[in-house]
Amino acid sequence: MTFKAPDSLCEQIAHYLAERIIRGELKPAERIQEQKVTQALNVSRGSVREALLILERRHLVTILPRRGAHVTELNEHNVRSLCALMSEMYILLGNAVAKGWKVQADLAPFLQIQQRLQASFERQDIKTFVEDSFNVMRAAYPFADNPYLQETVENLQPAMSRTYYLALDQRKAEMSEYLTLFAQLLEAVVARDQPRIRVVLSEYTQRSCNLVLAAMAVA
Repeated sequence: MTFKAPDSLCEQIAHYLAERIIRGELKPAERIQEQKVTQALNVSRGSVREALLILERRHLVTILPRRGAHVTELNEHNVRSLCALMSEMYILLGNAVAKGWKVQADLAPFLQIQQRLQASFERQDIKTFVEDSFNVMRAAYPFADNPYLQETVENLQPAMSRTYYLALDQRKAEMSEYLTLFAQLLEAVVARDQPRIRVVLSEYTQRSCNLVLAAMAVA
């Protein structure tokens, strides 16, 4: 593979490696050898090193002195810690939309995502389903208008995507529960019911966490 693009090459390499980690093609604790990546993608070793630093910031790899980069391991403590933090950020974003929307057109992006999620569920398309579940957050960014929150969510998104992908891959039937919870969330946002938003998103995150831990147990 050869990358040719005007934007950041290291970001593209990081995205390529992140996708392999998220899909489980690169296993937990597996070493990522710079030379092999360099040859496989026809890029410089410096670009690969920069890409690995990006992935370290996004909690997908760990870089150790004299040992190189390894895929981060998934364990119960890390999964629960990540879910707890993401839950609070989801709630911040949900409340921002509830407080900030003014006309029905403001909610159109969320309704469109809901339709895409339904279509992905009907096709049992895990990859697209996971991607659109995170597009919900991105649609909420303008309402929050908080660059620090946005940056934090974006850096944690690949790690969450990795856990979600694992859970959905193990239990495709559970995708319907995500759809139900998202419908409940939209109802709470439209009603500007912030206590209900907290309840729905807390339940959503806890359910997701439990699915991930169950999937890890049989992986």
